[in-house]
Amino acid sequence: MLALLGLLALPAAAQQASVTIEGLMSAPFPEQLTAAPVGGAVAWVRNDEGVRNIWMVAPPSWEAVRLTAYEADDGQELGSLAWAPDGSGLAFVRGGSPNRQGEHPNPASDPAGAEQAIWYLPSIQGGGEPQHIGSGSSPSFRPDGSGIAFLRGGVVWFHDLTSGSEAEALIRARGGVGSLRWSPDGSRLAFVSNRGTHAFVGVLDVASRRIRWVDPSVDRDSNPVWSPDGDRLAFIRTPASSESRLFRPVREAEPWSIRVADPGTGEAREIWRGHEGVGSAFWGMSAENQLLWGGDDRIVFPWERTGWLLLYSVPASGGSATLLTPGAFEVEQVTLDPEGRTVYFNSNQDDIDRRHLWRVSVDGSSPPQPITRGSGVEWAPTPTSGGEALVFLRAAGRIPAHEAILELPPEGAVGPVDGGAPRSLLPDPVPSSFPSAALVEPEAVMVSASDGMEVPAQLFLPPGLAPGERRPAVAFFHGGSRRQMLLGFHYMSYYHNTYALNQYLATQGFVVLSVNFRSGTGYGMEFREALGYGATGASEFHDVMGAGLYLRSRSDVDPERIGLWGGSYGGYLTAMGLASASDLYAAGVDVHGVHDWNVGIQTFRPDYNPLEDPEATRVAFEASPMSRLDGWRSPVLVIHGDDDRNVRFVETVDLVEELRKRDVEVEQLVLPDEVHGFLLHENWLAVLGATAEFLVRRLGR
Repeated sequence: MLALLGLLALPAAAQQASVTIEGLMSAPFPEQLTAAPVGGAVAWVRNDEGVRNIWMVAPPSWEAVRLTAYEADDGQELGSLAWAPDGSGLAFVRGGSPNRQGEHPNPASDPAGAEQAIWYLPSIQGGGEPQHIGSGSSPSFRPDGSGIAFLRGGVVWFHDLTSGSEAEALIRARGGVGSLRWSPDGSRLAFVSNRGTHAFVGVLDVASRRIRWVDPSVDRDSNPVWSPDGDRLAFIRTPASSESRLFRPVREAEPWSIRVADPGTGEAREIWRGHEGVGSAFWGMSAENQLLWGGDDRIVFPWERTGWLLLYSVPASGGSATLLTPGAFEVEQVTLDPEGRTVYFNSNQDDIDRRHLWRVSVDGSSPPQPITRGSGVEWAPTPTSGGEALVFLRAAGRIPAHEAILELPPEGAVGPVDGGAPRSLLPDPVPSSFPSAALVEPEAVMVSASDGMEVPAQLFLPPGLAPGERRPAVAFFHGGSRRQMLLGFHYMSYYHNTYALNQYLATQGFVVLSVNFRSGTGYGMEFREALGYGATGASEFHDVMGAGLYLRSRSDVDPERIGLWGGSYGGYLTAMGLASASDLYAAGVDVHGVHDWNVGIQTFRPDYNPLEDPEATRVAFEASPMSRLDGWRSPVLVIHGDDDRNVRFVETVDLVEELRKRDVEVEQLVLPDEVHGFLLHENWLAVLGATAEFLVRRLGR
């Protein structure tokens, strides 16, 4: 990282001219690091300007090798990487999930259509083309390597690799089937059957083809995990609730619990239960499973007992939970090492607007140890099967995401935890077309919301800003809302790209404020579960007002040239700002924003009926931009893909229709067949380019 930082030195005049959106989007984005169960290899997906391929490294050379040879920016995702048990082969999924009409994402509008299918690379060493297994998702190798279980059309299928015959149906069960988990000996397959009001954990005995339901109840059971010896199965039980929790604060609930079952009889007992009050409502970490069965027969799990998402462990036989990660911070991405004795994770401990890597023992016998520090952002800690190295991803304020490796000392060796300095896995992690030297380092600031709450944000100041100058300004609001923007390039591709545009706007002369508004993550449960947020009152609008007033108060900002932009939840807040504060915000870009909460909730819960609770429906509508359109005067650019599965396209159709009636200037960029996350690189260039052009044209430089 220091070597990369050493390259950042250009005169200010050259910096602005050298920055283009194409250059900022030229860096490949890596994701989905996945370690092989043996052999030490790690695979991942690399998106290089829309061309997605699978890469791999393995000891002893640790040389990055591309395994697939896709060549087009066609919008077909790669994911669900699954290693063969002996580490020799790799299965993956190409293509996205269908919408409710059964249509797979096809943003390139290929007349041949698109599919979501399982592919298999039988030899990572021998090369060759991937084999097409068949349409489906969620591949899971049987532990003996004889075949792959996967999902297709609500059915669990099994493809026998030894015979090469067509896949056969393994489980046809009511409800939505998922979370496939093989027992260590491959004789049983655990799964979850989600039935709307409740969910069961089931166990299929492969030989007898009999399903046993594990301790069925009216509650929601999830996240099954096998004990290392395969004689027990743990899972999470969340008590039944008919109350809608979408886009509304949930600080307390009937406490969730962990249960351990005998898979042969289906009988289970509770080994741990959350307390009343704080931490009673379940909130998860980013991990393969929310329960990690470690060594010494202990189960690691996330819990918000202190108001912060931290790691705990409990004996599988039951007992009190041990806090593994004490402090006021959030644990996020968590991985258990192959031996089951060490948990690797990233968190914002001691650096709340970044992420760094840590490790801690499963039994909590010693405090967490830092692995990385400094001004970078690190995520996806992935220990290799033999413990030789830790592969992870990293970025910084002016350096985009890239792959890195840290070779670890042998177990029991005396010395620092890192065993040396991390290094990039590829010789040129940042392409020469990427304008690192011309970018700015954002700084952390606090903004007073209009109701007095202090809200964290990141400030990007344009290079070459002279004393007394007044520049145009723009406030940015992320999506989610369960997200946190950082003091560096983000670990999610969507926000990696929006961070890039904020950098671009700064180099074009804008003062940019990226607002981590209430209801986002990273700052504890009370901040995330903000009272009155979303459909219960839009309390985040106070943060939108506070951001605009903060920018207006700055001596380097022209108060008549303040705009705002954001996508998804950020599009919602952009529309709220324009509808209720057009005197403060002169223009805005609303990217696939929610405009009526009653429509937005129904997108995720088709059974939602606004007529059942008229008062809640009224509050939700009044918390929506559609209820405030008479105050909207500022021009807006709306952007939306018409195959959006997160925010229905009709939300933008309805908004534009009503704004036209009020003679509001509306510009639009519609992306046929594109989904919420913009799968085509060319569409990302169009979205970011149109956003920047609109803001520059409407607000000046």
